[in-house]
Amino acid sequence: MSLIVQKYGGTSVGSTDRIKYVAKRVMHWRGLGHQVVVVVSAMSGETNRLLGLAKELSAAPDPRELDVVAATGEQVTIGLLSIALMEMGVPARSYSGGQVRVLTDSAFTKARILDIDDAAMRRDLDAGNVVVVAGFQGVDAVGNVTTLGRGGSDTSAVALAAALGADECQIYTDVDGVYTTDPRIVPQARRLDTITFEEMLELASQGSKVLQIRAVEFAGKYRVKLRVLSSFEDPQSPGPGTLITYEEDDTMEQAIISGIAFNRDEARILVMGVEDRPGVAFAILGPIAAANIDVDMIVQNIGASGQTDLSFTVHRNEYRKAMDVLERERGRAFQCREIKGDDKIAKVSVVGIGMRSHTGLAARMFKALADEAINIQMISTSEIKIAVVIDEKYLELAVRELHKAFDLEKAPA
Repeated sequence: MSLIVQKYGGTSVGSTDRIKYVAKRVMHWRGLGHQVVVVVSAMSGETNRLLGLAKELSAAPDPRELDVVAATGEQVTIGLLSIALMEMGVPARSYSGGQVRVLTDSAFTKARILDIDDAAMRRDLDAGNVVVVAGFQGVDAVGNVTTLGRGGSDTSAVALAAALGADECQIYTDVDGVYTTDPRIVPQARRLDTITFEEMLELASQGSKVLQIRAVEFAGKYRVKLRVLSSFEDPQSPGPGTLITYEEDDTMEQAIISGIAFNRDEARILVMGVEDRPGVAFAILGPIAAANIDVDMIVQNIGASGQTDLSFTVHRNEYRKAMDVLERERGRAFQCREIKGDDKIAKVSVVGIGMRSHTGLAARMFKALADEAINIQMISTSEIKIAVVIDEKYLELAVRELHKAFDLEKAPA
């Protein structure tokens, strides 16, 4: 008998009919003799609806109260799924994040998990119950409801799997695995049988929407076996999905590049004419960090005049907030000639562990973009990734051309 953690996203539980379908899948796994913990998101569109209600009352709702509102979406789903399971003769018990006691910090709307008390869940599992847990949420040390940020249900599932020592964490979505890129943009995109945690982490951080980045970080850190599957396939005969595993796994596909990721949700900020001195980058980015704004790519260009330009990207939703912070600190924390911004950019990345042992991949990427007259605004690299910022209007063209340039439609030999 194995312990399986299954996570179902909003589209998978988007209606009572879909919830019944999920219940049938859970019943199937339990019928095979497995203990099952199910983590669910809010029904599709529900979180946006709840946040919209708050925004109707305030342009800037209090984050603590916003979390109280947002967390109710998942609580509806756990109750409905538990009812559906019991109607099928499967004993089930629902838990909110607070009832499990998923302990988090107090960073409302983007909290991080600190600890999980698994005792109550284990008692229910040992009693033969399916445990149904609200994803995306927890409580801080004084009992305040917190949420983990958008997509946080993936993180909840992997963290619970780690805490329980689950044999596998299955992430059910509206796609049947991880693809070389979005098939809606490149119809020739290919489903990967396996991919490394390292590559999946890069793909997630660069914009792939299949898994949330913190979920992959948890899985890699605690060696949780992770599989992406479709919730729309027959519960009795599911496909293999994509297994996220380790580089040393003998079954890994030997691909130089595993995928093309992209992100439309970023904005670029350029601080021009800053004095070139030690500490100037902190003077600019310190206040951004203090405002709890995440920074992605950073490029600093040093000129001959003793001045420097600093470019960085932030999430598009935080673009205006970041610009306001810089304008407030300008003349106080730092001096500059001009602050410019652009919220019509996109980031495109090629990812693959083969970069470690193959040369010329950056040149191939840049040539493919140059052949289509696509200008590169920023470049960032890691050991297994090359990312570029381009004008948003060229995004889909860039993804298609890079997919073709690296022959990703072909299975590796």
